[in-house]
Amino acid sequence: MHVHLEGCLEPELLLALARRNQVAVPWQTADQLRDAYQFRDLRSFLDLYFAGCLVLRNQQDFYELTAAQLDRAHQDGVAHTEIFFGPQTFTDHGVPVGSALNGILDAIADAGERTGISASLLVSTHRHRSESDAFALLDSVAPWADRIAGFGMGGAEVGNPPEKFVRYFDELRRQGFRTCVHAGEEGPADYVRQAFELLRPDRIDHGITILDDQDLVREVAAAGTPLTVCPVSNVRLQVVPSLREHPLPRMLDAGLSVSLHSDDPAYFESGLAATFAAAAEHLDLDRATLTDLARNSVRASFLPPAARQALLARIDTVSGSIGGEARG
Repeated sequence: MHVHLEGCLEPELLLALARRNQVAVPWQTADQLRDAYQFRDLRSFLDLYFAGCLVLRNQQDFYELTAAQLDRAHQDGVAHTEIFFGPQTFTDHGVPVGSALNGILDAIADAGERTGISASLLVSTHRHRSESDAFALLDSVAPWADRIAGFGMGGAEVGNPPEKFVRYFDELRRQGFRTCVHAGEEGPADYVRQAFELLRPDRIDHGITILDDQDLVREVAAAGTPLTVCPVSNVRLQVVPSLREHPLPRMLDAGLSVSLHSDDPAYFESGLAATFAAAAEHLDLDRATLTDLARNSVRASFLPPAARQALLARIDTVSGSIGGEARG
């Protein structure tokens, strides 16, 4: 439920697209690019992330990126994924919004036929831009509205509070779209409160600083608002010192509806299966807790109720099978 398509651009594909589209990049090999994955904070990561975006120039590029990510997700055992994509990065550099969206949506359809994976598109606005830019984005993607599962907001958090976008999120709800918003990754608990109270999203992405406001913890837990947490990402961006110190267990103990996600798997070198494995190892999560995290992600999804129930039944079947083998 929390993965950015632009953050799924593996080094080999990035360099191949740079050559094909004659885009100059500062790396000659995949290993050189991976060596650059040493991030001081969210801002330093975004600098590299946006530089990588420059190699994506046409519909085929977006198709190949999406197809590659969905194949990797399928290999990880993912049955359904909801993928963020921020068109503003690309339209700023002359890429028509239709080239990006048509490539992504075609790849989603083909992957479903090829492997059976279910995928949905979430359009994300950048919080460092103005609210009027967000409205312009909404207008630009209107022709694809019936194929967009929801809208999100991400980007550099510090200095860009959720309260900037109240009218935009009101309009999204008025048009009947599902919504989510990044809050409480690097930003303070007050940003989570602003998101929760002012933007009223269907789910909050990250949200780990919520623990600094126990009243807010109780309010969000009572409302059942899901939090999509990305532990490996938090460590790689030095938001949290180590996986062992990640607040995920405390969030669960507080009754919050938490699920586990990869965020930007290419840059953080951890897909969803590896993220579950790392959380299990370093946070001492047992099978029952991992199963609950998987169930929470399904409940947080924007799938229709019948599709959610079908996925929950699959989780119960697998969990029961594994449990039986373990007891045997």
